[in-house]
Amino acid sequence: MNKRFNIITGVLLLAFLVTSSFSVSAKKKKVLLYTKNGEGYVHKNIPSSIKAITKICLENKIEIDVSEDPSLFTEENLKQYDALIFSNTNNGIFDTDEQKLAFQRYIQAGGSFVGIHSATGSEREWPWFWKMIGGKFRRHAPNQDFTVKVLDKNHPSTDFLPEIYQREKEECYYHSNLNPDIHVLLVADMTSVEDSKKEEYPFDIFGKTFPLCWDHEFDGGRQWYTSLGHQIEHYEDPTFQKHLLGGIKWAINKKGKLDYTNATTKLIID
Repeated sequence: MNKRFNIITGVLLLAFLVTSSFSVSAKKKKVLLYTKNGEGYVHKNIPSSIKAITKICLENKIEIDVSEDPSLFTEENLKQYDALIFSNTNNGIFDTDEQKLAFQRYIQAGGSFVGIHSATGSEREWPWFWKMIGGKFRRHAPNQDFTVKVLDKNHPSTDFLPEIYQREKEECYYHSNLNPDIHVLLVADMTSVEDSKKEEYPFDIFGKTFPLCWDHEFDGGRQWYTSLGHQIEHYEDPTFQKHLLGGIKWAINKKGKLDYTNATTKLIID
């Protein structure tokens, strides 16, 4: 009787441990989609980007909060997110130094970040932000079709793309203050870009190409950025949605949990 009881108890305990282990490992990822814009140009694509990113997140069992409220940037609130997604943010996107500090410490604690299109035009007076996102928006060529080349086919945001393809009705973004540590995934073929000011910038900084999409790790965090996504209809394109999903998945699949003992910044510094 005791032997039978012990066997049953052991089976039940094993089932409990397996179930508990599965529930922990199956915990949903969660992201914050942030769309705040300061004074200046505001992209009309933001509602479309919110709809598309919400759709691909929910389809892939990723929880998502959507906001343009900078007051959400507190240390305690950001701890719940596996990544922060800045979709077409531009110019000043924080109201206080405390909000900037909370964002900076989140990255230093090992937080992940995704930037889309004009996100590199955010916080233009904050050098740390340029380094974190990978570069600072300078200008773009006129909206047009141009050729894109894939430099890395082993990334989830690019592995499904042909090595060379045409990007339709897009702005070819040029950045300055590029972080030399970025790992470039996509480039524009500059021979296919019509731009009367090309000789002024970027001229031959990268020869016949210019970076469009990259990933890297900076100041403890993990970052992915794409300059693509100007048009409203781009966010309805399944190929572009797959590009965004690949970047988001790469960002949220960083190993390890947030560890604020690594967040050493106490005041906003350059």
